[in-house]
Amino acid sequence: MSSKIQKTAYRIKRYYAYVLATIVALTLPFIQIGGNQVFLLSFDKKQLQLLGVAFDMQELYMMPFLLMFMFLGIFAVTAVGGRAWCGWACPQTIFRVIYRDLIEGKLLGMRRIKNKQKDPDYSKAENKTKKIIAITLWSMLAILAASDFMWFFIPPADFFNYLQHPADHSVMIGFVLGVAGFLVYDVVILQENFCIYVCPYSRVQSVLYDDDTIQAIYNEKRGGKIYDENHNKLVFKKSDVPEGYDCTACQSCVTVCPTHIDIRKGMQLECINCLECVDACTTVMGKLGKESLVQWSSTNEVVHGKKTKLIRGKTIMYAAALIIIVGMLFVMGGKKEYMLLNINKTTQLYKVKPDGEVVNNFLVLFQNTQRKTYTYHLAVIGKYKGKIEIKRFYPFKLSHGKLAKKVVQLSTKERLVENARKDTPLTVTLKSWAEEDPKKVFVIRKAVFVYPRSDKLKK
Repeated sequence: MSSKIQKTAYRIKRYYAYVLATIVALTLPFIQIGGNQVFLLSFDKKQLQLLGVAFDMQELYMMPFLLMFMFLGIFAVTAVGGRAWCGWACPQTIFRVIYRDLIEGKLLGMRRIKNKQKDPDYSKAENKTKKIIAITLWSMLAILAASDFMWFFIPPADFFNYLQHPADHSVMIGFVLGVAGFLVYDVVILQENFCIYVCPYSRVQSVLYDDDTIQAIYNEKRGGKIYDENHNKLVFKKSDVPEGYDCTACQSCVTVCPTHIDIRKGMQLECINCLECVDACTTVMGKLGKESLVQWSSTNEVVHGKKTKLIRGKTIMYAAALIIIVGMLFVMGGKKEYMLLNINKTTQLYKVKPDGEVVNNFLVLFQNTQRKTYTYHLAVIGKYKGKIEIKRFYPFKLSHGKLAKKVVQLSTKERLVENARKDTPLTVTLKSWAEEDPKKVFVIRKAVFVYPRSDKLKK
């Protein structure tokens, strides 16, 4: 039974999850679709690249929905599986496991993985030297982690190019070193206190939990009551356990806990659902031929003897909300524009020529956001097509990423409005398109054409 327990330990499964999460985090910035990143929020290019589609600054209305999807997704996972994110995918937890279990434990032999309560004895010169080695190794990994974080804001190709000219990109380098420095402080000094005192997630988990939430639960029916209602300890050793109960008071579930809690007290905000306590009790009880007293299950199943309901009102509402958000993202993504066009009126309100022609000047900004060179056109459409003409504009070519500013005149000789009291603003619809791909690369904008009052039109 012992070998079987080791193969199915949650700790080993978590390690697989950590490896997968690390591979995804390190490779995602290098994956491109159609020349764009899978995910990139570039302040330099003023773009959000998502699944190979580039969205410009005026299209960042999608960001709130992406954030809502992320937070609601984590909340939904919490309602179903407790703090599964914290124990199985959170970078903070992964970093601590790498430093504490891998570097200090496996590589340097400074601590036992099964005892996270006992720190290394730094009075020994050997451990002091190992501590320096551990911090050095983690510092190098922290720089890699900080760089990986930066790759979601600066494409890796640009990042490595900038590193060749450090004097011109001191802000970026300073940011990477600053993040790396924080990660060293966080992982080496702050440790799990980040999860307990800094991270706000632990403060909201109790609101998200219900009796069907799957979490690490101690079974008092089989193990006995270890603490009273005021969290005063009732059991100190095996002889204190009431007759007929299975707990051996071995403290294995306590010593293995990275956040230094006793799972037998019940649900606590410090618990990150790493399930180390489940593995520890499974090993001890397995030697006695019994099932673990600490289980990854729900309150309904362990305490009330009811079946866990994964599909319930709360999870249905989360699923519905996530589906709606995804639907809105697809709808908004379908409205994506493949060029940038901003139209602003100049300081001059209008000009009336001697022949009665009315002219409005506009400053028009074009930007080619695609990877091809396009020839851009501009025309009046809609109600005032044929009545208001465009002057001082000729089709022009623009290469990838380039901008062009044009002063464009909208002009008319027709009597559009008869108003003797005041000037009249008219909404004119303008369309710009690329000659090479007019069905895909086009935008429509509104411009306000100010038409003067009647007395100003008299010759």
